Amino acid sequence: MKIFRDGILTGRVAFVTGGGTGITGGVARALTEAGAHVALVSRSIEHLEPAAKAINDARVGERGRNPTVREGANSNAEMTGEAFAVAADVRKPDEVARAISATVERFGKIDIVVNGAAGNFLCKADELSPNGFGIVVDIDLKGTFNVCRTAFAELKKNRGQILNISATLHYLGTPMQLHVSAAKAGVDALTRNLAVEWGRYGIRVNAIAPGPIGDTEGMKRLVPEPIKEKLRQRIPLGRFGMIQDIENAAVFLCSDAANFINGAVLVVDGGHWLAANSLL
Repeated sequence: MKIFRDGILTGRVAFVTGGGTGITGGVARALTEAGAHVALVSRSIEHLEPAAKAINDARVGERGRNPTVREGANSNAEMTGEAFAVAADVRKPDEVARAISATVERFGKIDIVVNGAAGNFLCKADELSPNGFGIVVDIDLKGTFNVCRTAFAELKKNRGQILNISATLHYLGTPMQLHVSAAKAGVDALTRNLAVEWGRYGIRVNAIAPGPIGDTEGMKRLVPEPIKEKLRQRIPLGRFGMIQDIENAAVFLCSDAANFINGAVLVVDGGHWLAANSLL
C-alpha cells in the first residue's frame, strides 16, 4: 500500500551518508522511490555500488513495465530518482567536500542532507577505551557536523534541509552504550542549534530517533536472543519497528508536508522509551 503520492520528492537531490545499508540505506531507497536523486556516501565504495545498482536497476525495470504513457502524464519510472555512489569518510572534511562537489557536478545541486553514518559496539563503561569512545563520537557527532557544515553553502542556495538519524539510547541510561548515547545526545543538540541558526536561510533541520528496529544488522548483532522477547514486550505497540517505519518518517520530514517543522527530533519507537520504566 502506497502512503505518499508518486513523485512527492521529484526534483530534489539528497546527499545520504551511511546510505549503502541498514536504516539509512532504506531511507536512501525510499527517497529515490519518492522521486529524489540520491548520492550514497560511505567510506567504502564496495558497499555503495551494489546499493546504487539495485536502486537504478529497479528504476530501469519500472520503465520497462511502463513503456508507454499517455501524453502529459508521467510514468512511475520518470518519478523515481537515480542513485549515485561516492566514497567519503565523514570524519575527514576534505573528503566530504569532494563528495559534495561530485554530487553537485552529477545532479546540479543538493536539497537534502541525511546524516546516517554511524558506529556502534557493546562495551561496559569501565572497559571502554578513550579510543573506542572517540571513534564513535568522531563518526556519529563530528561526522554529522562535518557534513552539515560542508553542505551549508549548497543548502543555503536551495533553502534545503537536514535530516539527522539519532537514537533513543540517551533518554535513559542504556548499559554498554555510553559512547553511542553521548554521541547521539550531541546529534540532538546539533539538530536543535542548527535549526535555530540556519532557519533564517530557509534551512530546516530535524532528526529521527529510531527505537528497536527488528530488521537491522544492529539488532541481530547487538541484542542477544534471550533479551529480544523482553524488549518486545516493553513496546506498547507490541512489535519491533521495521526499516520501512523509518523510511516513511524520513519521506514525510523531507516533503513539503513538513515545511513548518524545524528543530524536531521525531521518535519512531512504538512508545518504547516512554514505557521503559512503566509498571504496567
